[in-house]
Amino acid sequence: MRIRHFFYIIGILFLASGCNNYHPADKESDILPSIFPDYSAVTFPVNIAPPNFIIQEKGEAYQTEFGTEGEPTLFIVQDDEPTVTIPEKKWKELLAQAAGKDIFFRISILQDKEWVRYADIKNNISSYPIDGFLSYRLLYPGYELWNEMGVYQRDLSSYKETPIVENRNFNKQCVNCHTFNGQSPDDMMMHIRGAQGGTLIQHNGKLEKVNPKAEGFKYGPTYSAWHPSGKYIAFATNEIQQFFHSSGTKAIEVSDLGADLMIYDVENHCSFTDSLVYGDTYMETFPTWAPDGKHLYFTRAQGYQKGMALDSIRYDLCRISFDASTEKMGAPEIVLQASAQNKSISFSCVSPNGKYLMFTLSDYGNFSIWHPESDLYILDLSTGETRDLENVNSNDVDSYHTWSSNGHWFVFSSKRMDGLWARPYIASFNPETGETEKAFLLPQKDPMFYDNYTYTYNRPELIKKPVTNGKEFEKIIPQAAILSTPKKNH
Repeated sequence: MRIRHFFYIIGILFLASGCNNYHPADKESDILPSIFPDYSAVTFPVNIAPPNFIIQEKGEAYQTEFGTEGEPTLFIVQDDEPTVTIPEKKWKELLAQAAGKDIFFRISILQDKEWVRYADIKNNISSYPIDGFLSYRLLYPGYELWNEMGVYQRDLSSYKETPIVENRNFNKQCVNCHTFNGQSPDDMMMHIRGAQGGTLIQHNGKLEKVNPKAEGFKYGPTYSAWHPSGKYIAFATNEIQQFFHSSGTKAIEVSDLGADLMIYDVENHCSFTDSLVYGDTYMETFPTWAPDGKHLYFTRAQGYQKGMALDSIRYDLCRISFDASTEKMGAPEIVLQASAQNKSISFSCVSPNGKYLMFTLSDYGNFSIWHPESDLYILDLSTGETRDLENVNSNDVDSYHTWSSNGHWFVFSSKRMDGLWARPYIASFNPETGETEKAFLLPQKDPMFYDNYTYTYNRPELIKKPVTNGKEFEKIIPQAAILSTPKKNH
């Protein structure tokens, strides 16, 4: 029978002399023990859930001590199994004690009747919190099954996951492209595709189902970005086509055959654009605003021509000025010409302080979730310097990413575990220097959770508080959408 003991102590000396269950080391090793997930040499937020893990070294029994570097052990987890389940209350106590300091996981293993103490696993506890909740879409990773999906949110200080909307409640229609203004659900939107399709927008306490596509616009809205004021949403309007490779490692390819930019006035139900970002000459997509709302960043490629090879389509990073008082756009300018290096940019996102822009770089196209070579890069907007986030990236897909509201964290999706399922990873970021720390997998109560979970995490976004009115979103889906009208003089 599996037996688990938790011992709470103030120091090793007390343990050794006063508690017969504590196992002092018979041997010491300078080797770091292997654990899964790899929670070693990472920086954790001060408000993260316990990072439970599996010790991957063989043994008959296991003892793990937890504490602040330079301080006595705070608590111990002992078990005859290699699973280390950290008590939530004691973990919170450790986080409070160690904020801004290093902590240790000190693992001892009973091997051949001797307790072997391995080298300490050291991590850092940042004094900066992460936004309290993570939202994401859950769906099967392939193209075959789109009839079971939903948008969910996870309390990052615990393991509690709750649904925002689930498509089982509205005839299994597609739900996608949810996003928030300033990491707050007070302003949020999501698309519904299908017989009751439309765009759900929550703004200033009002929830509506709208159709942002005004008469005369070629394509429907897809990827979106809230203007910091909350009055506008920039949309890419896309004609998207799915393709299938007959051979090779990439089974699926997704490409735009047409893409433009438009801006939707949330309060007046009007849409407008400019010929500089609308037309057949270029394909413009993935809009994102600067924090001051004065520039709209986007990616741009040459317009698609019939018969064009998909692997020849490459997107550059561009921006255009925007004057909210007049609703006028300026002339587009190229910020980073990735196509000159035979590369392509997608998912650009400006840091909250406006100093940096993070983007995904791949060999071609902009659907980087299907490109194993996709990596995250950072651009210093003041100097133009770009840098590969080598300590964050992996040998497989590293793609969609969003910032925390304080700029000290970002979350991204990665397929590094198996090449098929995308999982959420979190990394520490210094908003002053642009330096990043090693990323860590979103903790789960069961450390083997991801090995058995058959859904992929899509569009992970940090939010400051939970969405509490998901049922209201589902209720308005059957309603007719409010139509958009084209705004004149644009």
